This record gives sequence, C-alpha cells and structure tokens, in this order.
Amino acid sequence: MTMSSRADTDDARGSQGAIAPTGITLPGILLGVGLGGFVDGILLHQILQWHHMLSSSGSANIDIGDYPVTTVHGLEMNTLWDGVFHTITWLAVLAGLGILYARVTHSRGRIWASRVLWGWILVGWGVFNVVEGVLDHHLLGIHHVISGQYQTPADIAFLVLGVLLIVSGWLVQRSGRPVVVAGGAARTSR
Repeated sequence: MTMSSRADTDDARGSQGAIAPTGITLPGILLGVGLGGFVDGILLHQILQWHHMLSSSGSANIDIGDYPVTTVHGLEMNTLWDGVFHTITWLAVLAGLGILYARVTHSRGRIWASRVLWGWILVGWGVFNVVEGVLDHHLLGIHHVISGQYQTPADIAFLVLGVLLIVSGWLVQRSGRPVVVAGGAARTSR
C-alpha cells in the first residue's frame, strides 16, 4: 500500500488520531459565520454606514419600535444592537477556534493552509449571508444592505453572494486532500 492510498484509507476510516475532512467542518463553518459577520458589521455598519441592526425597524415586519439613525436615541439603540451583533460573531469565531484547537493537536500549520478548512470557512460566510439576509432583510425587515431606491436589488445581491460563497466554499473544500504528517496519521491539506 502506498503512502497516498494509506492516507486516503486512514482518512476515510477516521483512524485514531486522524482528522477527517468532516472533523474541521463545524469549526470551519463557525469561523466563516463569525468572520462573515465581522465583514458585514465592520464594512457595512461602521465604515460605509449603509445600515445598522435596527436602521429600518420603523418599517419592519415586526413591531420593535422605530430607531432611525438620524436621532440620538435611534443611533444609540442601533449602536447597542450592532455591539450585540459583533459579540455574537466574536463568540462564533472563538467557538470555531476552540473546536479546531481541540480537534487538531498536530500539524496546525497544515490545517490553516488546508483547502478543506478554508472551503468550510467560505461555506460558513455564505451561510451567514443567506441566514442574515433572509431573516433581517426580508422576513423581519429590520434593516437592508442599503435603504432607498436600490434596496431590493442590494438585498438580493447579498443573498446571491451568500449562495456563491456556499457553492465556491463547497467546491474548494472538496478539492482538499489528506496528507501524511509526523507519526503517519492522515491530516487534511490542500
């Protein structure tokens, strides 16, 4: 049996000490959700200031009050809920890192360079976009990517980006392959 076929067999069986590609699925998705949330919160909420968590709450599909960013009270409430949002995304990143650390005790550098991990991170980012887009933009209507004339196309583009991230992440992680590291255990790599 060659090293390559042995690694494939060990990886498929999930031999003792081996990290199968599915072993980094959950941490990869959690990291993607958290990092995707950070991109959304930092870029769209803070830098571009296109929206905040409750910036469309006055026209929302649920009655949570009206918190326009043009008033001090509205900006305070939006800043508070943006902070709650950032806390949740931060916790997702911490959970992803914690699970990844617990599952990968050797060759961490190879895992971080792994197409499988980065593919799952892209899937997680896409899942974040789709769930946040459907829930906040469409079902609850508490905010939109941008408000005004191009609101609907921007919200749909956000969802399309999410789907593209999921598909591309899925394809990237599928292109990953196991490698043999110190001790002969199969690990996931590019």
